[in-house]
Amino acid sequence: MTSLLVTIFVVELFVQLINTIGAGTINGLLWRFVTSLPIPVSKQYAEQRQKQKEYLAVRRDLNATSSQDQFAKWAKLRRQHDKLLEDLEKKKAGLDSSRASFDRYLTGVRLVLTRGVQWFLPFWYSKEPMFWLPYGLPYYIEWFASFPKAPMGSVSIVVWQWACYGILKLVIDTIAAIIGLIVASRQKQPMPVRSGEKTAAGTASSTGKKDL
Repeated sequence: MTSLLVTIFVVELFVQLINTIGAGTINGLLWRFVTSLPIPVSKQYAEQRQKQKEYLAVRRDLNATSSQDQFAKWAKLRRQHDKLLEDLEKKKAGLDSSRASFDRYLTGVRLVLTRGVQWFLPFWYSKEPMFWLPYGLPYYIEWFASFPKAPMGSVSIVVWQWACYGILKLVIDTIAAIIGLIVASRQKQPMPVRSGEKTAAGTASSTGKKDL
């Protein structure tokens, strides 16, 4: 059952990392990676960015053109502006639809690989012992370790899953707290004062005292 022990641990680690990083953040990183690949959606994304650059350039020229003094130029820029804006909204709507489908697909895959496995493995291997406890432990310890259906004196897959979850959550929360303290301490450190600035400040202070 060594492979099953490792599988349960890896699944729980995967779940904890997702909960810590955030599903939305992971989806965003994967979407950026996908849009960098030579696939149709990346081409649409590149076209949308190019169209946005053209739109911003025309909008800048339109704002710099007077509708009274340069009406012909302003009207031409206005038509280009409206056409580019319409095309940009269409491309954005298409990309938003692709992104929504991508997020739904990732959510489904993530649920199957995490929650699905978390529920399926304990159900399928509920009677299988993960490993055996030392002989002579109190009855209530053996009963709890074998909950719900594993042989008495062994550790069930459910209890092993609970243990992995608790240990991993404790370790990840501790690491996150340490990183947070380090970042907070760096942000609170005073800015170093240059020697020239310090001398100037001291001179100004002494001059002020003499004036008083």
